[in-house]
Order: sequence, then structure tokens, then C-alpha cells
Amino acid sequence: MKKTLLILLSIFLFSCTEKKNNQNPELDLQTEINKIIAGKNATIAVSVNSIEDDFKIDINGNKELPLLSVFKFHVAIAILNEVDAKKLNLNQKIAVEKSDLHDNTYSPFRDEFPNGSREKTLGEVLKYVVSQSDNNITDVLIKKIGGTKIVQQTLDNKGIKNFKISANEAKMHENWKNMYLNTSSTNSLNDALKKLYDGDLLSKNSTDFLMKTMLETTTGANKIVAQLPKNTPVAHKTGASGKNDAGLTAAENDIAIITLPNGKHYAISILISDSMESEETNTKLIADISKTVYDYLIKIERK
Repeated sequence: MKKTLLILLSIFLFSCTEKKNNQNPELDLQTEINKIIAGKNATIAVSVNSIEDDFKIDINGNKELPLLSVFKFHVAIAILNEVDAKKLNLNQKIAVEKSDLHDNTYSPFRDEFPNGSREKTLGEVLKYVVSQSDNNITDVLIKKIGGTKIVQQTLDNKGIKNFKISANEAKMHENWKNMYLNTSSTNSLNDALKKLYDGDLLSKNSTDFLMKTMLETTTGANKIVAQLPKNTPVAHKTGASGKNDAGLTAAENDIAIITLPNGKHYAISILISDSMESEETNTKLIADISKTVYDYLIKIERK
């Protein structure tokens, strides 16, 4: 009888311990992420939101940090909003002149078509903006819809808060300070990602187009996707500033919607700013955080 009671007591205590450990999974994940970023000479913001469930965490989630090329996510939403309003059509041809293709900036389109092209459709050039992060084509499309103010207004009207878009790529390239003109909090980015997935920002056709285009992103292989299992669906948009002469990195960024093996999804936004760490350290921070989040969400789903 005593042996039976001891066994029952042990089971009860183990059950209580497990329950206690699972009472605040958000805090557990925050603790793990804080271990990764501890001691780094950088400002790091992270937000994680389950799409289907209520799970969410953030570290510095309300701090607005420079976006760099992540702002092309906002630009794409503004462009597709014009498509939904029948002001533009994904099949219409977009004229890209040689004069639009500036040197000394990242531009796969320029490398392929150094003299420009009038034969590419809006859908095709928009893929250069999102999937390949082309700076020149981004500015062509921003001009097409009336400037960065339209990008800001579009997202404002969609209920997205705590962000600012006021500079195109050309302006950001004028000087180091201008890299800080386009900003967002990671909580704001995750809000936009979740609303995109839920169909609250764009029509179904436009949502599907943008999600597919983000899944085809070729940049940032050393960031959010780096340590995830092969063939994990990751719809993401990256951003990076490089370093100035003092060794400062204004931004190393990645945002994504990731699909778990069980078919559920989560939004994750990681912004690193004002970092004196090496590029390798910055990108590995993003990769380490991403893998930690992925593994943790799988673990709690299995319980």
C-alpha cells in the first residue's frame, strides 16, 4: 500500500511540475532568445506570432528600427492594392528605361537588361522587387504609384501602425543617415504579416501572388531560413545596410511567415540595428533565433 501511495505521489508531483513548466511557454521562449542575444553590441528586436493560435512574444517589439529593403514588403502591398483597385494590372507592360537603372546599387534587373526593357509585365518586375530585392525596380514602381507617401497611406488605411515609409532607394543611398528614414517595429511587421496571411490586406489573388513571391525569395539564405529543415516553406523579405567606415551596421533584417510540419503558421520579424558585431555574427543571430523559435513551437505543439 505504501509503495502504491509513493508511486501515485510521484506521478502527481511530476504532473504538477510539467504543468508549472508549461504554464508560460511565452516566457520560456523569451528566456531562450535572451540567452542568444545577451552581450551583443547591437539593438535587437524580435516578434513571434502564431497565425492560427494566440501564442505571441516580443523582445523590444515596439521599438521602431530601420527597415532597409524590408520596406519593399510595404511597397509590394501598396502596388497590389492598386491592382485590387483596378488602377494597375499585373499583366500590363512596365517601361524600364536605361536611365532608371543606376549603377552602385543592387539590381539584378540591370545586370540582366543593362539597356532597360519595355517587355516585362508588372507581375514580372514586382518579383524582382520582392524575391530578388532589386533597388532600381523598387524605385520605378514607387514612382508608378505616386511616391512613398502612397505606400505610407495605403498601410495606414489598412490599420498598420508604428511604421514610417518616406524614402525610396535612391534617397536611402544618398547618405548613411537616410538609411534610418524608413522604420518599423517588429510588432507592426508581424501585424502586417498576419493580416496578409488572413486576407485582411489584399484580395485573395493578390495575397496568393505576394505569398508565392515571398516564398521564392533568393536573398538572405544565411538568415531566417539558414538552420530550418530543408524544404520548410518560408515566405520572407530581407534587408541589410552593410557597414560604414566605423564598422557600424545600420540594419540586418528578415521577416517571414513560416509553415510548421503540422500545417500551422507563424509570423516572425527580426530587426538588428546599430550593430558593431560582424556581418557573420549578425546573420547568425537571426538564424539562431529563427531555429530556436521553430524548434520551440514544434515542441509545444506536440505536448
